[in-house]
Amino acid sequence: MTTEPRTVTLTTADHGEITLPEPSWCAGHSHHDPQTQRVDLIHASAVVECVHLGRTLLAAEIVQSPYANFSDPHLGGQAAGVSVYPLGQTLDPTELYSLAADLDRFSDKIRSLADQLDALRGDGQ
Repeated sequence: MTTEPRTVTLTTADHGEITLPEPSWCAGHSHHDPQTQRVDLIHASAVVECVHLGRTLLAAEIVQSPYANFSDPHLGGQAAGVSVYPLGQTLDPTELYSLAADLDRFSDKIRSLADQLDALRGDGQ
């Protein structure tokens, strides 16, 4: 077993081959396009999905863009974050906990609607 840090070498359109550290959570770069600019290189984890009736309602993955040069952390960046679809933003841990709390509240509302519908249908309406 090696203790060497993992690295990956990717071809870029503007800087040729780039070798960079690869985080242990990165799912790999099998879909890497060699025409990608260095600034657009991204590490991404496996996707976590909420699927209902065959449709993806939410999806999330850890992402990191080691050469990013933009200042809006919701677009991703050099620090790892979690990209959430369809929100279209990258969230930090505090924002993820807030999203989870909002989803818990939404789940309670959906259960309440299910209870109301069950009662309506039970009354023959």
